[in-house]
Amino acid sequence: MDHMHDDEQILENIGALVEEERALRQRTGGLLPEERSRLAELEVQLDQCWDLLRQRRAKAEFGEDPNTATVRPAAEVENYRS
Repeated sequence: MDHMHDDEQILENIGALVEEERALRQRTGGLLPEERSRLAELEVQLDQCWDLLRQRRAKAEFGEDPNTATVRPAAEVENYRS
């Protein structure tokens, strides 16, 4: 599979996650505990997807195989915010 196709799949996944996140955030009357938990999961998954996409693009830019990029653990990706 070529890297552009994989990038498109990652972007589609990001779009679906953003759509679900937006739907949860737009709920009125507050969120149930499981919905708050799902929202936190979505935020982590989005960070991981964006990180993976950045890795792939950087590898492609420098002549490396973008398919060697891997999803980093949530703790590692989340610590980038600090």
